Amino acid sequence: MSTLPSVDGRTRDRVRTLLLDLGPSTAATLAERTGLTVAAVRRHLDALLADGTITTRTPRLREVKRGRPARLYALTEAGHAAGPSAYDDLATSALRFMGTDAVEVFAQTRAADLEARYAEVAGAEDRPAALAEALSKDGYAATTHEQGSGIQLCQHHCPVQHAATEFPQLCDAETAALGRLLGVHVQRLATIAHGDGVCTTFIPTGRPTS
Repeated sequence: MSTLPSVDGRTRDRVRTLLLDLGPSTAATLAERTGLTVAAVRRHLDALLADGTITTRTPRLREVKRGRPARLYALTEAGHAAGPSAYDDLATSALRFMGTDAVEVFAQTRAADLEARYAEVAGAEDRPAALAEALSKDGYAATTHEQGSGIQLCQHHCPVQHAATEFPQLCDAETAALGRLLGVHVQRLATIAHGDGVCTTFIPTGRPTS
C-alpha cells in the first residue's frame, strides 16, 4: 500500500501553510496563491472546516472596502497546533511546576535571549522588516504592512501558543523586548494565545500613510 500523501492531502497542506503565512484569508486569495479555481479551493476549505483545522470569520469593518464582505478563513487552535509547536505542552507543564515568581523570571530571561539573538535588528535600516525576518526564522511566520501612522507586525504562528494562553507573562515580556529592539514603544493589539487569528503588534513611525 502506498504511503504517499494524496493530491487532495498535499493541496490541503498547502492551504494550511498559506493560512499560517498569510493569516485569515478569503477563498479568492487562496485560489490566487495556489493556482486553483475558487470553487476548487472552497472544496478543500470545506474539508478543513469539517475536520476542525480552520474556521470562518467576518472581516472587521475597516477591512471591508465595498460590497458584501468576503468570508475569511483562519486556522483554529488545532490548525495552529499542527505547526512547529511540538514542545508546547511540555513547556506548559514545566511552567506550572515552576510557580508564578519563577515564570516571571523565565519570561524575562526568554525575552533577553530573544534580544540577544536579534541584536542585528537594532542596526538595520528597516528595523520592522528585519525583525519580521528574524521572527520568521524562529517559526513565527511574521510579516509587516503599513497601517495608519505606523506599521503592523503580524506573527501568524506562535510556537508557545498554549503556554502563553496560561502564562501571559510570556507575551508581555516578548512585547517589551520587541519595543527595545525597535527603539519605540509598541502596542500588542491581538494575540493567538487569546483567540485571535494572528499576534499583531503596532509599531508607531509618525509617518501618516494615505
